[in-house]
Amino acid sequence: MGHAPASDVWAPAPVATVTAPPPGPLAAAPAPPRAGRRAHARVKGRAAGGQGRGFLARAAAVTAALTAVGAVLGLVRDQILAGYFGAGAETDAFLVAWTVPEFASTLLIEDAMALILVPAFSRALARRPGSLSGDPVRDLVRGTLPRLTLTVGVVAAVLIVAAPAVVSLLAPGFSDPGLAVECTRLTATCVLTFALVGYCSAALRAHHVFLPPAAIYVAYNVGIIGTMVLLREPWGVRSAAAGVAVGGVFMVLVQAPSLLRELRARSARGPEAPARVPGGDGRLIVLGLIAPVVAFSLTRQSQTLIERFLAAPLPSGAISHLNYAQKIAQMPMILSLMLCTVSFPVVARALAAGDPEEARRRVERDLLLAAVVVLVGASVVIAAAPKIVELLFQRGEFDRTDTIATAAVMRVYALGLLGQTMVGALVRCYFSAARPLWYPAAAMAAGLVTTAAAGVPGAAAWGAVGLAAANALGITLTAVLLLRGAHRQTVPVRPGRLGEGLLRLAAAAAAATGAGWLCSVAIRPPLLSLAVAGLVVAGVFLTFITCAAMAPEIPPLPHRSLRRRRTAHARPHRAAPSAAEAAPVGEAAPVGGDVPLDHGHR
Repeated sequence: MGHAPASDVWAPAPVATVTAPPPGPLAAAPAPPRAGRRAHARVKGRAAGGQGRGFLARAAAVTAALTAVGAVLGLVRDQILAGYFGAGAETDAFLVAWTVPEFASTLLIEDAMALILVPAFSRALARRPGSLSGDPVRDLVRGTLPRLTLTVGVVAAVLIVAAPAVVSLLAPGFSDPGLAVECTRLTATCVLTFALVGYCSAALRAHHVFLPPAAIYVAYNVGIIGTMVLLREPWGVRSAAAGVAVGGVFMVLVQAPSLLRELRARSARGPEAPARVPGGDGRLIVLGLIAPVVAFSLTRQSQTLIERFLAAPLPSGAISHLNYAQKIAQMPMILSLMLCTVSFPVVARALAAGDPEEARRRVERDLLLAAVVVLVGASVVIAAAPKIVELLFQRGEFDRTDTIATAAVMRVYALGLLGQTMVGALVRCYFSAARPLWYPAAAMAAGLVTTAAAGVPGAAAWGAVGLAAANALGITLTAVLLLRGAHRQTVPVRPGRLGEGLLRLAAAAAAATGAGWLCSVAIRPPLLSLAVAGLVVAGVFLTFITCAAMAPEIPPLPHRSLRRRRTAHARPHRAAPSAAEAAPVGEAAPVGGDVPLDHGHR
């Protein structure tokens, strides 16, 4: 859980944030839409001015719906995996091989690829209307796609050949390295397909087309599930690894037709004035912005390596128990981070418009709301962990012993959910600015070192439960470091006030957890027990924060600007909107604004 859930199919697909070229030498600000383009803007979702707010809501709603479908399919996938192969050596071998797509997804679909290509396509689209010869967008594709395909194809081939060395590096002392090598050779193909997926996603989002990119994890899960069902008998757990390869192809196919349509049409969108062409240092500027994000993402994802490296010598099933527990425990975190991710363009607009106070209010509101959601979910997970695992996975090869072991790990994982959520939310304060910031990577490195240092004795003493505890400790330390340093960043949040509020919310969660646990123990049927425990946890939590002295103020969900618009007719003397509210969505969004740094998705 300490690592980003980006590549996991339970995590949200890249959220439909509206991205525009960054200000300054990288691109010119887009002009408002002309009347003759209104129909086209409605279809394509041109996010400018008043249309931007409605478009952002629609794009977020569509993405959330497809995310929910992907999450359900991910749950079905893991249920099939557990039912077919249980939590033994076979599943462990597949999960070791799954480390490759986890890293590939983080770099090639989400963070780095988006940071490089979205600004590049945005600049090409800005130059398109004034181009007298050729098409800048097509020229960009011709100049980048063949080279990218060749490079990642070579990397995939090297991984396939070097699979034995990769397995030895990832899981030394593993009980069945031969099976893990075969699975790794199948999953290594995703390096090529995920790069193409990331390329298509970045290009489509630059064109303000969000439906196909949001559907990629649905296609990914369909490929894995279908391949497992069809090839289970002859291939065993290799069918799951083959499903990763098939799912990667499906992810490309779900986006390729839309991208081809965009490339065939010379869009009428773009600024009326010629766009500024970036100077010779443009590539260095982009690389300078990307390097801190890549370092942070790799360091965060390395939590997976630490966990599986230390779990490999443990008895068979340890990696599987960690995986299943992590999948369930991370669900509250995914839901809580969607609040921050969907509202992130508001923060970016506020910063671009020179209104850091509005950005601070939005970030603080989002952090408290995310904390409420994740703490209620963590309380339910801790209180009813055995019933949740029994209800979801206890069937077929997954027996009662696996349920008990997974539930124990899941309860400890849940202790780090608040820290995981805070890391995913606070990192936006650092990467909102269009300048390189290395502090998040340093904070994540400190957490990673803590996880490794605590994981060695923890694994020796308590096995998988000790690894989960080390993971929770490391990610919590990272969250504290990010919170303490946030007031010095572009979004000047108040760490003292936030920390006090989070501690009080944690106290409410502790009381709710105890009440939910009593209900879970008293009621035997798992579904009824889980339902009652969830209701009791929510009720006790809300009662505590409502009635307790000095309870933190929890802001309402609707944005303040929405309430202003609804009551504008009753307040003719209303003050002028802030710069963040007046700025169109598509204006001057920083480069980091397109990066769905949470996963998530895993």
